[in-house]
This record gives sequence, C-alpha cells and structure tokens, in this order.
Amino acid sequence: MNAQEFESQYRDAMAETLNELQTAVLLLAQMQRKISQIGSSVQSLSQSVEDYITNQKAD
Repeated sequence: MNAQEFESQYRDAMAETLNELQTAVLLLAQMQRKISQIGSSVQSLSQSVEDYITNQKAD
C-alpha cells in the first residue's frame, strides 16, 4: 500500500467514524428528550394519584 492509498483509507474510515458519532449524538438527544417526557408523565400520574387519595380521604 502506498501513501496515497493509506491516506484515502484513513479519510474514508475517519468520515465513517464521524458519521457514526454524529448519529450517536442525535440518538442521545432523542433519548434525553424521551426521558424528560417520561419523567413529566410520571410526575403527572403521581400527582393524579395523590389528588385521588386526598379526595378519597376527605369523603
């Protein structure tokens, strides 16, 4: 393998690696957003249960 072939393989491998990294970062951002949404849902459900229990005790 000559220097030009080596450089070409290096550039191709680096481009592929950077694309994979970018994909991973985007997936991470999606996961963070989804985790936040789930957290909000859990808080809302928890509040609903607490309200229901409070109302049941008041009756």
